[in-house]
Amino acid sequence: MLHERPFDKKQIGSLYWRLPVTITEIDDIDKPETPSSNDFRLLAENIPTLCWIARGDGYIFWYNRRWHDYCGSTPAAMEGWGWQNVHHPDELPKVMEEWQRSIATGEPFEMIFPLRAADGQFRRFLTRIVPVIGPEGRIVRWLGTNTEIESQLTVEAALEASEGKLRVLTDAMPQMVWSTLPDGFHDYYNARWYEFTGVPYGSTDGEGWSEMFHKDDQALAWERWQHSLATGEPYEVEYRLRHRSGQYRWTLGRALPVHDVDGNISRWIGTCTDIDDAKRDAVQTELMSRELSHRIKNIFAVIAGLIGLSAPRGSEEKNFANQLASRIAALGRAHNFARPHSPLSQPHAGFTTLRDLIGELMEPYETPLGRPYEITGEDIRVGERSATPVALVIHELATNSVKYGALSSADGRIGIQIKIDGELVVIQWKESGGPRISAPPEHAGFGTQLSDVSINDQLGGSLIRHWDADGLKVLMTVRAAHL
Repeated sequence: MLHERPFDKKQIGSLYWRLPVTITEIDDIDKPETPSSNDFRLLAENIPTLCWIARGDGYIFWYNRRWHDYCGSTPAAMEGWGWQNVHHPDELPKVMEEWQRSIATGEPFEMIFPLRAADGQFRRFLTRIVPVIGPEGRIVRWLGTNTEIESQLTVEAALEASEGKLRVLTDAMPQMVWSTLPDGFHDYYNARWYEFTGVPYGSTDGEGWSEMFHKDDQALAWERWQHSLATGEPYEVEYRLRHRSGQYRWTLGRALPVHDVDGNISRWIGTCTDIDDAKRDAVQTELMSRELSHRIKNIFAVIAGLIGLSAPRGSEEKNFANQLASRIAALGRAHNFARPHSPLSQPHAGFTTLRDLIGELMEPYETPLGRPYEITGEDIRVGERSATPVALVIHELATNSVKYGALSSADGRIGIQIKIDGELVVIQWKESGGPRISAPPEHAGFGTQLSDVSINDQLGGSLIRHWDADGLKVLMTVRAAHL
């Protein structure tokens, strides 16, 4: 005989089904044979749910052990209609009404209601009751089960509340929000999406969203999305999205993956931002910038041409005029480097070196006697995006030197030194031989402010000026990776 295994009677509530099985009167439990009545009794007593048996008239005459473990009751107290004592008084009338109806009609019973545990707490149970029909066609038994679903209902309620808050938040956001399952199936769009597109609710679920894109942008958007799904990398692409008016507007689409505790992608959260107005403004600004630059370069060319036409025919004067025209042409090239650029207007492709860039910018200031400047030190490659802010600062320093500094004097000199110190690149600009400096300027001009923005904000570096008596000294420090 297997000995009884004791358990703690204090284990109640949602832990009732975890109580150990107690076996006392079954000697043949280990015999591999067809299930006997003992096996069925063992199952009924210890199945991890509450169950019971009633007569055809609803009188309950047997409860399994799990029922008494949970309720802390005794068979005598529960027999017949004693079960009403563990029901919540507010719910009991409805339970009685439904149970009486089933007894009268013979229909199965299903209902969710709370039952009081041994600790006095009420927890909700899903109750199901089915009739057993005898040979004469009448109900001879009712078999009932009570399965606790309190935890499940609590989680579902919390999830529903959380989703409700998320829905309110996303619907209030001034841009379109969407989400997908890990495989990319779109299952949610906020109110702004439907407001922008004007499509029926749910019509863009799944892969229906792709039809909202301009046909010329669908392939790129789909390619980027598939790449993100395959690699887990963030999704970002610009495309034209069909507006409810029928017109297509430029939109910036972005999405980030949400990972679970195991690092697996559980969902993608994305946004669509209407950038049509900003994109059109950027195109207009770019056209104006290129037109202005074109006109400035034309002015340089006209000035160089007028110098050539006005120069005397003597060889010495002609040489002077040619040198002056050459310097003006170089100034035009320097201007082209220093002005802001878009990908369409970049003056060079790929990378250049820092020394070559500075040399191009300083070329206009050469004289027949030589270069009033010297570029020394190390060199490093400079990309397209970082070339413009560096060029702007060098150009600003050179033009100010011509007006106020070393280059305004025949004896003036400029030393430009490049030093690579680990991850940092230091560019030193040092003037000498020009007018003496008595004090720093009282006001910073627009060019000075633009130089600070170029180095500090665009390149994440620093720009420090020292107004020494014998000439301006500037230290520009930028991370090599930013160049």
